[in-house]
Amino acid sequence: MFDEDGSLDPVLKFILGLVLVLAVAKMVWQWLTEDAWHWVSVDIWGWISEDVWGWLSGHPWWFALIILGTLVLLSFVFFSGGTVYVDSSTRGDGDEAYDKEPGVAAPGGLTFKMKQLGAMTADGFEQACADLLARDGFERARRVGGSGDLGADVVAWDDAGRKIVLQCKQYSGRVGSEAVQRFNGTAAPEHRADVAVIVALNGFTKPGADFARKHGITLVGRPELKRWAHGEHLYAAVEEEHSSA
Repeated sequence: MFDEDGSLDPVLKFILGLVLVLAVAKMVWQWLTEDAWHWVSVDIWGWISEDVWGWLSGHPWWFALIILGTLVLLSFVFFSGGTVYVDSSTRGDGDEAYDKEPGVAAPGGLTFKMKQLGAMTADGFEQACADLLARDGFERARRVGGSGDLGADVVAWDDAGRKIVLQCKQYSGRVGSEAVQRFNGTAAPEHRADVAVIVALNGFTKPGADFARKHGITLVGRPELKRWAHGEHLYAAVEEEHSSA
């Protein structure tokens, strides 16, 4: 019934909307045919005549289709616009253009849906991670990824003064051991990371996760990313997953 982000399934949402539209259409038609003709027939506005009412009452299906079409349009606009997890800039689903300038502070209460994160560009995904760090109170959170970044996509400093370096993987599959090993070879030697983190939209292979645990790399897989994106502090989201494993 509900998707991963807690939103109502689109198909079920459409069915519920259609049922609502039909119910409203029936009520409107019943009101018009049983009550409204009393004041329509006396031409209350001067331009609705008995001839007009006669045509409407003589063509109930056309009139019902007009009402139904209007209500369907209104229902579509209403039901397609809702979101559950949004930030103060009210970005909608599938926002692929979340490519802000590095260093721009995130608005308070920033959250993302998982499908939003999946629809972003690679740069947008990195910037979203930087903004989530800023939301959590990390200092100087900024995106630094690009050509020659040597595995560092986002850097920031926590309240203990430790430098955190994130590598952000928006792969459609799981991140394997080879990618984790490459990051391990640059996080501390090249970037002086006190806390090395890999964020993977779709998680990690077992060899990749095993290597990360052995070398002290923090992994943010899909479950942790979901909690982080939905409002939990990064460290709390990671610790909660580890405690429940």
